[in-house]
Amino acid sequence: MQFPQSLNRSQLPLFEAFIGNSIPQLLDELVEAPWIEEPEPFSELRLSGSPGNCRHLLGPMLRELSQHQDARWLTLVAPPASITNAWLRSVGLNLDRLLLLQPRAGQDALELTKEALRLGRSHTVVSWLDLQGTQRAQLSGAARVGSAQSLNIRLD
Repeated sequence: MQFPQSLNRSQLPLFEAFIGNSIPQLLDELVEAPWIEEPEPFSELRLSGSPGNCRHLLGPMLRELSQHQDARWLTLVAPPASITNAWLRSVGLNLDRLLLLQPRAGQDALELTKEALRLGRSHTVVSWLDLQGTQRAQLSGAARVGSAQSLNIRLD
């Protein structure tokens, strides 16, 4: 059903009472603000379901990251036991550009991840950690220092 509208009727200013005449000022500020080209250094992916389904979703993403044109490593820190060398090979990862790190006795996976990011030898560091807000910020800061990307995968 359509209702004919007159073209010479003006539209009611619905939001003017809330924002007043500040729209032009806001637009000017947005236009003048510099555009940030830098990508966010921290990302988190949450996967739930059976381990097989999670690996099925994870495989193509890791393969793409392993074929990154950057000469640095794709680093996996403390991957779950289901992420084996045989599985990595079967999904087509470039194993020549892959670094697997496991924490030593007494070493924390979070600290190992931050160190791998900070050093800058990896273009992307993938971790499997249950993070809190401050820990996300720490990984983001370490990634900025090393000009790297941090990808945390949460398996539920």
